[in-house]
Amino acid sequence: MNNKTTIFWFRRDLRLDDNAGLYRALKSDNPVLCLFIFDPAILDQLDDKQDARVTFIYDTTKNLQQELEKHNSSLLVLYSTVEMAWQQVLKDYDVAAVYTNHDYEPYAKKRDEAVAELLTRHGISFNTFKDQVIFERAEITKDDGKPYTVFTPYSRKWKQKLNDFYLKSYPTRIYLKHLLKTAPLPMPTLQDIGFKRSLQTIPDKNYEPYIIDYAAKRDYPAIKGTTRIGIHLRFGTVSIRKAATYASEVHEKTWLNELIWREFYMMILHHFPQTQDHAFRPEYDRIKWINNEKHFEAWCQGKTGYPLVDAGMRELNATGFMHNRVRMLTASFLSKHLLIDWRWGERYFASKLLDYEMASNVGGWQWAAGSGTDAAPYFRIFSPDAQTKRFDLKMEYIKKWVPEYADFSKYPKPIVDHAFARDRCLSAFKEALSK
Repeated sequence: MNNKTTIFWFRRDLRLDDNAGLYRALKSDNPVLCLFIFDPAILDQLDDKQDARVTFIYDTTKNLQQELEKHNSSLLVLYSTVEMAWQQVLKDYDVAAVYTNHDYEPYAKKRDEAVAELLTRHGISFNTFKDQVIFERAEITKDDGKPYTVFTPYSRKWKQKLNDFYLKSYPTRIYLKHLLKTAPLPMPTLQDIGFKRSLQTIPDKNYEPYIIDYAAKRDYPAIKGTTRIGIHLRFGTVSIRKAATYASEVHEKTWLNELIWREFYMMILHHFPQTQDHAFRPEYDRIKWINNEKHFEAWCQGKTGYPLVDAGMRELNATGFMHNRVRMLTASFLSKHLLIDWRWGERYFASKLLDYEMASNVGGWQWAAGSGTDAAPYFRIFSPDAQTKRFDLKMEYIKKWVPEYADFSKYPKPIVDHAFARDRCLSAFKEALSK
């Protein structure tokens, strides 16, 4: 009797529907056991032990386990280093093959190389597939095969290449009968992995109502005009193929462009991994940042004396979300008004954003600082007052997050004068770029 088992390893693809790697695992020759690993190498970097993202992942894996139990299977959930987890799996099961989906971040690539090496030593194949993007790595390149570094031509070729083949869903559910039959497996608690339950609200997955008039509403932070599905794209609780299909069907080009920006930045991080902590344009690493810690703390707390900047930071701290228009302003303000290294802000956003993705976060910060691909030129310095007049004229967003602004005696004075900060920034950037 053949007791061999195929393992499907969930990571950033926490759903049964339209899951590329799971589909292929279920079509292999052996019953499939699904696995998830809570990795201390990632968790130990989180200072907040009530991190809402961990609660979200935990609840999502619990839901997956319940879904799998309906098919007389279960989810094997381990809390261990990845190497020790796989050694345990290989000890407990006669593994025929391992299937999973690609993960593109630097740590993930090294982790997967190590797992592939371990499995190869045991004569087990490690099979990975594209799932969290429509186009990956070098699928969209210039005619000479080199990667694009400007968004517009990249997006043009992305759209030219798009067809039904790339949007087709994987009919996973019809093969769930091939899951390994097993009793419910024990699952660690949140406390077991060193965390407590967060009470922060997670945005729902229902993005369709916000796409129809997305272009008209997306720039105004006082209204809910964006989908807020970033966390679901990040952890794969929604299918990118279904999202792109819907955007194409309703002809919402602006929202589709946002999905393309996400893939553009993933492609950039793949080809230029040094950009996670170095400027894409190396000359920008010569900038003499002031890095005033008191100013940084005021920015983090939303106490800069610039109400739209402060509103954005307070929204981030309270909800794990910040409107994209305000993200651009707060990032520009830190790097240009305060001359604080963009990496400080990138790390702070990484610790707070529910929808944090390294590629998009680094890409966005470098865009704001002028140091990245397709970046805002260094002399483009957002005026907080002008942004307020354009996008929060009635100050509804500001009134919600900075209520004391109505009383000037309670609201702090600006920590830096706009005209002075602008001149200082231009001088510092010119000096660095003229060398």
